[in-house]
Amino acid sequence: MVATAVVAPQSFNREQELILWLEDVRLEDISLVGGKNASLGEMIQQLTPQGIRVPSGFATTAYAYRYFIEHTGLDAQLREVLSGFDVSNVTELRRRGRKARSLILNATFPSDLKAAILNAYHRMCEMAGQNLCLGDESCLADHTYTEVDVAVRSSATAEDLPDASFAGQQETYLNVYGDQAVLIACKQCYASLFTDRAISYRTTKHFDHFEVALSVCIQRMVRSDLATSGVMFSIDTETGFQNAVLITAAYGLGENVVQGTVNPDEYVVFKPTLKTGHCPILSQRLGTKALRMVYDTTGTDLTKNEPVPLADRHRFALDDSDILQLAQWACTIEDHYTQLRGTYSPMDIEWAKDGLTGELFIVQARPETVQSQKSSNELRTFYLEVPDGVEPVARGRAVGDLIGQGNACVILDVHQISQFRPGEVLVTTRTDPDWEPIMKQASAIVTDQGGRTCHAAIIARELGIPAIVGCDHATRVLTTGEPVTVSCASGEEGLIYRGILPYRVETTQMDSLPETRTKIMMNVGNPELAFTLAALPSDGVGLARVEFIIANHIQVHPLALLNFDQLPDGAEKRQIEKLNRPLRPQAPVLCG
Repeated sequence: MVATAVVAPQSFNREQELILWLEDVRLEDISLVGGKNASLGEMIQQLTPQGIRVPSGFATTAYAYRYFIEHTGLDAQLREVLSGFDVSNVTELRRRGRKARSLILNATFPSDLKAAILNAYHRMCEMAGQNLCLGDESCLADHTYTEVDVAVRSSATAEDLPDASFAGQQETYLNVYGDQAVLIACKQCYASLFTDRAISYRTTKHFDHFEVALSVCIQRMVRSDLATSGVMFSIDTETGFQNAVLITAAYGLGENVVQGTVNPDEYVVFKPTLKTGHCPILSQRLGTKALRMVYDTTGTDLTKNEPVPLADRHRFALDDSDILQLAQWACTIEDHYTQLRGTYSPMDIEWAKDGLTGELFIVQARPETVQSQKSSNELRTFYLEVPDGVEPVARGRAVGDLIGQGNACVILDVHQISQFRPGEVLVTTRTDPDWEPIMKQASAIVTDQGGRTCHAAIIARELGIPAIVGCDHATRVLTTGEPVTVSCASGEEGLIYRGILPYRVETTQMDSLPETRTKIMMNVGNPELAFTLAALPSDGVGLARVEFIIANHIQVHPLALLNFDQLPDGAEKRQIEKLNRPLRPQAPVLCG
């Protein structure tokens, strides 16, 4: 195939052909700077006046990437490397991907592209020095140049699309500072366009490898290594309930939450009453938050993970004011993109809190790509038939409402994924994008770590397979080769059983249901199913039995609470002791 000549954008000067500042970019500029950077520019231009903070920065253009590929003569070599092989062959995929990345990493930046990147980075450093001095001319003389720490993020021209997230396909580098480090990180981002998972994902989604270009974002770091960060969705990720914001939070830099390295806190906020000035935090779930990612100031790495003190693990990472502020921002962002696109657009948003200033920032926003694409005309309900005496061997957070079965395949290292066979249940500590070539072949996914917004959860939803995350010890209790059943059909808690258990599926076409003269109301006794039940074609809730809701939540008889000292040692007593935690102290809130 003959390479197409690189054509620079019209009406741009040479620097603008290679570099664009985020404040000069809008959402329609995806072809210039990729989905992530176009969205950042959109928010900086349109939403900062509404109080939403987005870190500043600049982006190399898609033209700059294509210019680099053509100038270095890589186009023909890359085409040869990526032609004529089956991406399901994991060994061959690795070999081809490694060769493609090596070609890019060993190439040299054109001198004008190198100069454009460094000139823009130096401008960021100068602006940082000026901000530190706050107009003090004597200070400016000493601080005109400070090596600013930046995040270097990849942004492909085929990503953050309504029907394909491309989540985590390319690399991000945090706490990068200094000329040489910035240039190296930019080239590593270019090379990450050809990671094994990116090659596999593009092939599965029928994207041409050479129609996709890569833009690199160089953005001021938010010092969340000294505070907290996380992910939030402006829709309930499991049920598609549109009136809820789901927020996850953990200590340190946000990569741990995204990759599922930690089990984060989870908060759910009700959007309609939030918009009317109330403080509707529906639920707060404490995560273990065992690790936090911080700057590596002593070693050779940019970042490192360190243990979180026990007292902090048992404390919520966010107070009510932060929860409500983030939820309000999620609503504002969703409303903006819905108006912009002319259709309902729930959003997947990454946020960070700066430990130096105490300010919250939005560092990324992309369309939610699963619930927003589902058909609302069909209802499928899964029913697992558990024999008497059979108990689950592991539990965790359910992702979706499906049931999956197959032989377990316990893999603790991504370099062993060639051991996986299609149709097996993948059991591992956590996943990142390097696992995706086998995730799409799995009948279900089980991880020890992670929350409902981690990588494993997002990809499982997109693939339409059940997943249970945050199981804590699944890799220790399950054995490779044993048949297992993975059930997400019981609400928020996912259950894993040994053996292949029978189940049935009921499918109902919503548009075929007859209208009735009598209003059909629901009785609700389990609040965990409320978002799921909201999708049913009913006329509302007719009865909510408070005593049923309490009993369902505490799962012990009320008399056992009154006569705790008389209970024999056993499961019921342990359940009460588990519930008997100190209540969370209430922090100041934003609304009265």
